Amino acid sequence: MGVLFLMIIPIFRIFDIEKTHSFYIEYLGFKMDWKHQYAENMPFYFQVSLNNAVLHLSEHHGDASPGSAIRIKIKGLKSYHSLLNEKEYPYAKPAVEKTPWDTNELKVIDPFSNKITFYEKIE
Repeated sequence: MGVLFLMIIPIFRIFDIEKTHSFYIEYLGFKMDWKHQYAENMPFYFQVSLNNAVLHLSEHHGDASPGSAIRIKIKGLKSYHSLLNEKEYPYAKPAVEKTPWDTNELKVIDPFSNKITFYEKIE
């Protein structure tokens, strides 16, 4: 075929940098890779990552729709769940759920109604 697709990077729409930092960096444990702003008083666009999971977060109108959803496959879901619970984030108390399709899943919703489902195949 001659083409190799290497990575998909979803874009989530955000509206508040402080809430974004509190949720993605402090609560979920992502790190800020870089951020861009064309000029002062312009919207921010930035990248966060956690291991191999990479997200772009944008304040720009039209980049994405609030209320989007993604799934992230992880290893060590129950450990990650325990880590999140220890942080006592006041706006979310997610639980691990076993699904009929043999996964354990942990769903979190960011302050802008974007949903992330972390999942692990039950072996």
